[in-house]
Amino acid sequence: MIEDKNQKQTSLDSLGEFGLIDHLTKKFSVKNASTLKGIGDDAAVLNFKNKSVVLTTDLLLEGIHFDLSYMPLKHLGYKAVVVNLSDVYAMNANATQITVSIAVSNRFTLEALEALYDGIYKAAEAYGVDVVGGDTTSSKTGLMISVTALGDVDLESVVKRSGAQSNDLLVVSGDLGGAYLGLQVLEREKQVFKVNPNSQPDLDTYTYIIERQLKPEARKDIVKLLKDLDVLPTSMIDISDGLSSEIIHLCKQSKVGCDLYETKIPLDPQVISTCEEFNMDSTTVALNGGEDYELLMTISQQDFPKIKANPNLTVIGYMTDLSNGMNLVTRGEAKIPLTAQGWNPLGPEPKDH
Repeated sequence: MIEDKNQKQTSLDSLGEFGLIDHLTKKFSVKNASTLKGIGDDAAVLNFKNKSVVLTTDLLLEGIHFDLSYMPLKHLGYKAVVVNLSDVYAMNANATQITVSIAVSNRFTLEALEALYDGIYKAAEAYGVDVVGGDTTSSKTGLMISVTALGDVDLESVVKRSGAQSNDLLVVSGDLGGAYLGLQVLEREKQVFKVNPNSQPDLDTYTYIIERQLKPEARKDIVKLLKDLDVLPTSMIDISDGLSSEIIHLCKQSKVGCDLYETKIPLDPQVISTCEEFNMDSTTVALNGGEDYELLMTISQQDFPKIKANPNLTVIGYMTDLSNGMNLVTRGEAKIPLTAQGWNPLGPEPKDH
């Protein structure tokens, strides 16, 4: 955790829990009509009228999901919000409210938490969501952040993981693999810094992929784009654990197979050049890297003219009969079964991911 030693640092125990909450949330304002009562009472009061409500939550732990030696607290606050909103958008819903709970050890000062909440505030403003509550408590093991996100959607517009049909197109937003490679660059520079604390990393050539890792964006714009195009996906999921894992989720939930074409996977030029530098296979990185927070969806073939040539969406394959299985069609046109090798939160070796 990097702090400016010249700036005055304030211990948290001088405020108390409620004083801390009041201090950190004083600039949050209500933006959504569904928020009747936000922060400041025993509970928030929300009114969604005739809408269906979606709710999702995520837990981020220091040393497991983030490393404060290279993750600025402001970026962490922003990312903690974004990863939750991404799940709301994956349901084709509109994100409206979040709650934020944190557990902190005594090594964190008030100024450190102000930086964290500044990132939360920036994300809430950028995505038009209200912060309506949360909790703070002490921790003996570092920093923990839990964000719960709510959203609304018309019942007929809800998109689940289970609606894909054989012959549907497999479509992804944006490009893949950047966040994982950004992590590899940051981990490499961390090791260099350990050996030589005076070294100054030159990260200019990695700007895009580092931002994909430290400050990802949720694809709220894709939900709006699909609505504007009059396209309702048959299934959808966000890419948090890697493309391969998410395709397998869609296939299993929908009881279909899939052919994913290696040549169609969208890759940024910085991803390709960094893969070459690290001697990594770009397809493997895209399939298994995770944390891209793009939207993966299936779309009926009759909607193809509506999305054709749209720069935000790429058709990367199509769904097949269950008996076909889930396959990667390689550049050499061989079929290889897809396996889930992405981020496993319950795996035996925790990593900064």
